[in-house]
Amino acid sequence: MSSQRSTPEAGFARLRQTEIYIQGVGGRRPRVPTDMQRLEAAAESRMNPEAYAYIAGGAGSESTMRANRAAFERWRIRPRMMHDVSERDTTVEILGRTWPSPFMLAPIGVLEMAHRDADLAVARACAAEATGYIFSNQASVAMERTAAAMGEAPKWFQLYWSTSDELAASFVSRAEACGCEAIVVTLDTTLLGWRCRDLDYGYLPFLQGRGIAQYTSDPVFRRMMAEDQPEPPVSPPVNARSIATLLAQARRFPGRMLDNLKSGRGRASVQTFINTYSRPSLTWEDIPRLREMTRLPVLLKGITDPADAARAVDEGVDGLIVSNHGGRQVDGALATLDALPSIVRRVGGQIPVLMDSGVRTGADIFKAIALGADAVLLGRPYCYGLALDGEAGVQAVIRNLRADFELTMALAGCREVGAIGPNRLVETREAHE
Repeated sequence: MSSQRSTPEAGFARLRQTEIYIQGVGGRRPRVPTDMQRLEAAAESRMNPEAYAYIAGGAGSESTMRANRAAFERWRIRPRMMHDVSERDTTVEILGRTWPSPFMLAPIGVLEMAHRDADLAVARACAAEATGYIFSNQASVAMERTAAAMGEAPKWFQLYWSTSDELAASFVSRAEACGCEAIVVTLDTTLLGWRCRDLDYGYLPFLQGRGIAQYTSDPVFRRMMAEDQPEPPVSPPVNARSIATLLAQARRFPGRMLDNLKSGRGRASVQTFINTYSRPSLTWEDIPRLREMTRLPVLLKGITDPADAARAVDEGVDGLIVSNHGGRQVDGALATLDALPSIVRRVGGQIPVLMDSGVRTGADIFKAIALGADAVLLGRPYCYGLALDGEAGVQAVIRNLRADFELTMALAGCREVGAIGPNRLVETREAHE
């Protein structure tokens, strides 16, 4: 799919609409639905049940996922009339970079479950649309390859701080070397949440060697693999499925599958990952040490309490991402849109504040900006686009969201992002389900 560039007078949104309607004259409907509910349903039909459950599911009863959407529904847009919106400017500046629209793609791990090209397809789509992308710590493709596909588009790296500080420093160093412009430390996943869909399938993709490409491509991790590693406390039953998992581990480790199987490197990589991933002892005292590891800006992801936001400012971090991990960690947690205003007030414009979790439409982006966000991160929808049509599917989702936001902004009476404020919203008593 080719990327169209537009003048402010024409507007990207009108060009995107025209592109779709003209194709419709010839009987061609979009391969990637523009409606986000239909998009998810179409992706579910393409993905195997375990993969879909991992991407779509949340923690516990998934009440946090529902709360994220309900929070957006409680806020209604109040359009203003008789404003000249013939020219529209959707650009924003974040950390010294100008983005064409106020969103970038969030880190999502194990994208190979959606499409064989995984992170590379997402990177190429972002490069085509000049859209930023946060590389996942749990990627299916090493960050160096993904960065090479990104061109000049903004790229950040998500860090899950492991039990090895040396490994964390190696990840950060590699991210800096391959052109990443910021480090995003995810704080809310020092332990995996209670995810019923995955538990009921007995499925964790990392145990098959999926989503650990950042590790198996890392020299520190490879050295750790050679060291003695304790055996897991529970061993799986020996049957056809466990043997298939052993083969999958060997196949996904770099090199020849047979060599990896004979040497045990595939299995060792998974065991080392299990012993290394996630550090529940992470505290504020670790932030200065991260500063010593890199010159890049540091953002903290997972903040929902204004006291934590204030502490982050005091620690000198460069930005915050208000997030509850898309509802995947704490069942019954506060919706991110509900958490956003108090954090914005506490930060007081000293550093940029982004948000994610539950963002689905251009109207959602408008509401988040009106409540103080500088930009948002888009998560599951682009993964669904990836499942449907690979790189072209991701690009379609980006283009649709960009057009949707531009139209929402204009029809609400705003010529530019800076004109979007809380006076454009009304809070209702109940969400419209």
